[in-house]
Amino acid sequence: MSRVKVVEVGPRDGLQNEVKNLTIVQKYKLIKKLEKANVKHIEVGAFVSPKWVPQMKGSRELINKLFLAKKSGAAYSALVPNQVGFDHASQTKIKNIAIFAASSEKFSKKNINCSIADSFKRFNKVCILAKKDKIKVRAYLSTAFGCPYEGKVSVTKVVSLTKRLLKLGVYEVAISDTIGVATPADIFKVVSKLLSSEVDIKKIALHLHNTRGMALANILEAYKLGVRTFDSSIGGLGGCPYAKGASGNLATEDLVYMLNGMKVKTGISLNELIKIKKWIESDCKIMTKSYQ
Repeated sequence: MSRVKVVEVGPRDGLQNEVKNLTIVQKYKLIKKLEKANVKHIEVGAFVSPKWVPQMKGSRELINKLFLAKKSGAAYSALVPNQVGFDHASQTKIKNIAIFAASSEKFSKKNINCSIADSFKRFNKVCILAKKDKIKVRAYLSTAFGCPYEGKVSVTKVVSLTKRLLKLGVYEVAISDTIGVATPADIFKVVSKLLSSEVDIKKIALHLHNTRGMALANILEAYKLGVRTFDSSIGGLGGCPYAKGASGNLATEDLVYMLNGMKVKTGISLNELIKIKKWIESDCKIMTKSYQ
């Protein structure tokens, strides 16, 4: 039986685009509930400016609180945009961080206020420091299937940027459909091109938004091509603050439901995920977007 790694991004990518700000206690409860569901990879916060992303305020306190608790075996990660963010992350016990690049110049400038070339200079510094401190680095490659400002994105450019990120030393690149425009045909084009360009499929993940209800179909296409790591967000929470009209992420419970039906192992309890979805709606007063 095949197995898939699910990276839960709800506590970070999911919450950062919600109007309602959860307290540190609520975020902590959410993460511990995800652990109870046997989720093993959880992005728990971001070391970004609270001026621009107020929902991520308190990430250091949250991470410290998580590491003080009884260990569950889950690996925590946090988003780091630059050296300043890395310096804050290094003051915690976090050993997994993520950087985020863009496939289009305009989105790069909107999202992290610099060009793609300058962003790689920042990422290089972060990766050098991370290697020294034995911290693993993951990368997101945003707008890989389309940009809200530039439209279509070249597949060749996506492959080139993926290779550049891997050359920096990241262990995995999450190819991201930031605005949810991809179809299975687009997934086939990008993943096939990565494979023909000798990119290790084990180092590729997919991060798909469900704006047009295509995320599960796109996951299935990528799975057929050999991708075995997928990002998702409990309740389908999220979107992108710099991509108007982009709705939530693929819901973790919908992903697990489909994989269960395909007899693909995730190790995650669907029943517990559904309980968490109901808790988010009842206790946190946030409307979820999944079908379960």
